[in-house]
Amino acid sequence: MAHIFFDHISTTPLDPRVFEEMKPYFLEWYGNPSSHIHDQGQAALKAVDAARTRVAGLIHARPQEIVFTSGATEANNLAIKGAAEAYEKRGRHIVVSEVEHFSVMNALLPLRNRGYEVTPLKVDSDGKADPEDVRRAIRPDTILVSVMHANSEIGTIEPVAEIGRIAREREVLFHTDATASAGHIPLDVEAAGADLVTLSAHNFYGPKGVGALYVREGVRLASQIDGGFQERGFRAGTENVPGIAGMGAAAAIAKEEMAPWAGKLRRLGKRLWDGIGATVSHLHFTGHPVDRLPGHVSFWVEYAEGESLLLFLNVHGVMAASGSACSSNLRGRDEEDLVASPVLRAIGVPSDICTGSITFSLGKGNTEEEVDSVLRVLPVIAKRLWEMSPTYLDYQKQKVQGGG
Repeated sequence: MAHIFFDHISTTPLDPRVFEEMKPYFLEWYGNPSSHIHDQGQAALKAVDAARTRVAGLIHARPQEIVFTSGATEANNLAIKGAAEAYEKRGRHIVVSEVEHFSVMNALLPLRNRGYEVTPLKVDSDGKADPEDVRRAIRPDTILVSVMHANSEIGTIEPVAEIGRIAREREVLFHTDATASAGHIPLDVEAAGADLVTLSAHNFYGPKGVGALYVREGVRLASQIDGGFQERGFRAGTENVPGIAGMGAAAAIAKEEMAPWAGKLRRLGKRLWDGIGATVSHLHFTGHPVDRLPGHVSFWVEYAEGESLLLFLNVHGVMAASGSACSSNLRGRDEEDLVASPVLRAIGVPSDICTGSITFSLGKGNTEEEVDSVLRVLPVIAKRLWEMSPTYLDYQKQKVQGGG
């Protein structure tokens, strides 16, 4: 059975060219960049500096503004907590959109416990924040605005340039989480008016376990890891040289090949979007229909639970994601909780019927044949799940009784 991977929003396969650039730093040049008095350390430092230049080039930044981290989660924590602590004398108010990733939302929890105030920024039914709402939310004691560049669950691209311009006018730091977008759509940190930008290597065909935070020169952050003074003192700990070299290689490839990737993915995404819309009833697409990530198709199906859709898709060799609900087996509890997605709630999907959400996210290796395979099996799966659904049977009975 062929396997079709339509979950590139959660991770991408490592580009073989990236792997080749990483290999020497595992076995041959294994030095510590901080030990740059000898050849091994100098080779490691050179690799890190080269990667810093390449990552900066992807987002039109300067190399000295790139801080390497263990991934996007750490970068988001450093941005949110680091900025809050560094600027707390100026104020303790933060504005954040309702559709941010958990690594942003959960980073706010300890800050709230310490007296910081957080204003949630509502989004419209497509998941877009209104820049004018940002303007209205900013107060004299606001120190940070955080709005992601694009949403991984529903694909919507946010108006970060307008938001960044407002934040700069009001002299407030602006952070954008570009985990889902960097390497897939253009991002110019200057045009976006961003002071802090989160990046993740494994989301654009680089290795896992490495990310970066763009920190505009002059912006202060309180380090969140106690230790040495690596990464300009923002992030203590010996650098992951193979991972950083891989992130640099992936960034260079993405900068060069992003446009043809995006063109291909938009064509495949439209084929998938149109095909699903024509063959599956009780269907509701989510996210902005135009301003969305290339190759990203998200929707929910009435009377069909998302986890079941995923399981049946997997039986047919199709790997996707469900953003509608997450089953979390919490430690110390016997039952599993099915919790409606905060993103879907934010865009107005009723929590009692939004358990059928699916996200298909295509990658540069996907083909038209794979899209057509999914279009053949999805309607069959939906029909089978409806036949098993008591609520669907009730709907059918009411339809017959009502003469519809």
